[in-house]
Amino acid sequence: MFDKILIANRGEIALRVIRACREMGIASVAVHSTADTDAMHVRMADESVCIGPPPSASSYLSMPAIISACEITGAQAIHPGYGFLSENATFVQMVEDHGLTFIGPRAEHIRIMGDKITAKETAAQLGIPVVPGSEGGVNDVETARRVAAEIGYPVIIKATAGGGGRGMKVAHDDGALEVAFRTARAEAKAAFGNPDVYIEKYLQKPRHIEIQVFGDGRGRAVHLGERDCSLQRRHQKVLEEAPGPAITAEERARIGKVCADAMAKLGYAGAGTVEFLYEDGEFYFIEMNTRLQVEHPVTEAIFNVDLVREQICVAAGNEMTLRQEDLSIRGHAIEVRINAERVPDFAPCPGRVTQYHAPGGLGVRVDSAIYDGYSIPPHYDSLIGKLIVHGRDRPEALARLNRALSELIVDGVDTTVPLFRELLKDPDIQSGNYSIHWLERWLERNYH
Repeated sequence: MFDKILIANRGEIALRVIRACREMGIASVAVHSTADTDAMHVRMADESVCIGPPPSASSYLSMPAIISACEITGAQAIHPGYGFLSENATFVQMVEDHGLTFIGPRAEHIRIMGDKITAKETAAQLGIPVVPGSEGGVNDVETARRVAAEIGYPVIIKATAGGGGRGMKVAHDDGALEVAFRTARAEAKAAFGNPDVYIEKYLQKPRHIEIQVFGDGRGRAVHLGERDCSLQRRHQKVLEEAPGPAITAEERARIGKVCADAMAKLGYAGAGTVEFLYEDGEFYFIEMNTRLQVEHPVTEAIFNVDLVREQICVAAGNEMTLRQEDLSIRGHAIEVRINAERVPDFAPCPGRVTQYHAPGGLGVRVDSAIYDGYSIPPHYDSLIGKLIVHGRDRPEALARLNRALSELIVDGVDTTVPLFRELLKDPDIQSGNYSIHWLERWLERNYH
């Protein structure tokens, strides 16, 4: 087992890893920018190293600075959290070249799944169902029209190196295709430095379902059910729950086995998430995230597992303790993402937290790195916390979420808490009857 782990991240996920390390008797090292000198993850870690000025490119994305921090402190392994360098194959290779351990999958698997076309091709080869679409990239309008005619309108054009909803455009008919195609390529070029796009069938009312997988890197893998992440705004998840309110036990077992078998065949190591669009009983692969997800706590709640601890153990060469036959769902869990944003325009709202009180009680978990007097910096993601509730069933989880939101106090900055209080009143949320388009339509009705 490792003696010391460096966490190459900040905020609540850095705290999450530090806590796992402490329970395992492993020393932790926090890295931070000058903007995060007073951050909670810096205070909680056993050691800390300043790695640069506020901009991420000069600090949290600086590979040499992070490697140097390992050498200075004697850390043997790096946990990347999510975001930043967590899915950067070049960084993984650099970590290994310096004799350190990356707590996550191998560089080759990150590289395969990082390109959406290669990921889709690999998924199909592994037996994972995929959305009908182009075989590889589409480079001109004529080819785009031919592909669209073959699979049928509406279609969605996506950047191969995409993420966060950028480089994605929908065409409902042939007349709209050329503008959508050219716009998607231009956005992809501007956002990712790569104009390549591909085309898929656009599903009308799909749900976003993701399967949590975990592999030992030696040919054994398990799945830990699904999470429903359909409540989204501009392709960014807002609320996640597990198990999915629209998924049957039979469907869960079927798609879960497909994903676990695929990861075993791939030789995948650590935590990962296979993401699908789900409609009319069918699952269609969209991408794989080769890291821990923001919403991993809902899975931990219903399976009573510690995914970070398991990540560390497997990366250290120990045997994976998870066994499919031992994994059974207990109750229902929901997570809402608390962002420092002003509703309804969702503009970031950095500033000083003048008062903070976290909710508590049975079945309530708060993953956050803020505190009274903390100044939320303007340089990073606006996520300031996650509120997770667990109940015996979905109605109890919803009741706990409602109660916990009423207890939560974050003064001094605007947050998305009022949005969730309003959402919980809607009959569709109470019944679980929503798709990936539901929230944007709800916002349009209620705020415009």
